[in-house]
Amino acid sequence: MFGVYFGKYLMDEGIIPEDYYYGLLEATKNSKVKMGLLAVEFGYMSEEQAAEVNLLQQQQDKKFGDIAIEKGYLTEEEVADLLDEQGDSYLLYVQAIMESGLMDLNSLNEHLKSYRKDKHLTLNDLEAIKSGDIDRIVPVFMKNPDIPIQIKEYVYLTSRNIVRFVDRFFRIDKVEKLSEYEADCMVYQSLHGDNNYLTAFGGDEKGIKAIADGFVRSIYGDIESFSYEGTDVSAEVLNVNNGLYVTKLSSVGIKEVSDSPVIKNEKTKITGVNDFYKILLSVEGAAVDLIICFNNDWTVE
Repeated sequence: MFGVYFGKYLMDEGIIPEDYYYGLLEATKNSKVKMGLLAVEFGYMSEEQAAEVNLLQQQQDKKFGDIAIEKGYLTEEEVADLLDEQGDSYLLYVQAIMESGLMDLNSLNEHLKSYRKDKHLTLNDLEAIKSGDIDRIVPVFMKNPDIPIQIKEYVYLTSRNIVRFVDRFFRIDKVEKLSEYEADCMVYQSLHGDNNYLTAFGGDEKGIKAIADGFVRSIYGDIESFSYEGTDVSAEVLNVNNGLYVTKLSSVGIKEVSDSPVIKNEKTKITGVNDFYKILLSVEGAAVDLIICFNNDWTVE
């Protein structure tokens, strides 16, 4: 997940082409971080020692860790630790970008410093993004103390469900406060009870279909064998998400009931008496808006 944020920055700055952005993400999906890169990143070995062991691997039918232990560069305990880290989101991206030949480790670290400065990230923010853990990443974008805790909790749960059901490489781009929102396509659902919510996915046809495509792919493995309406499936995604949210609230004694989701394949506008929130997402490479009104009077037309 680190790559969708840092990679987008590199693409926007013209450092890597758009096709490389998507290619590098694909390269991380089913890869493991090489032991040598991990050992250097963790400070267990120098780059020279890792290069030496890599060369010896080409000459011997042995694992990197076994050779490094024989050379006295790693202990058995350190090798065990490194094996546990081979799915690291940040290092997978570092490995992919270095293997692409676009930049070396020093250049990458310089761009990483610029990224942190440009995006006004603290060291803790950067570590959260590097972790690839959605529960650590989402709060980086929801730090504004004016955002109600109920909105934050809804975004946390929705983000986890997008990773689970739609696209584990989705990205949060921006959080905005609005009094009016209009989109070409929209699916929305109201929750009412102890609190009142209006929740929606909105955007153009491409964005709404991206949610549907990701959901179908996560269930069936491909989308080529199926015919479906993007808004219908996206409405189901919203319904499943809100069902899980209502269940979560009920576990702490908060009662909510969800209405049936509404599908709009035409330009639709939400107007609030008070401000509400739009979270701009990138799902399957397409832009889509998550809309949340909380304890607010609104109209949809």
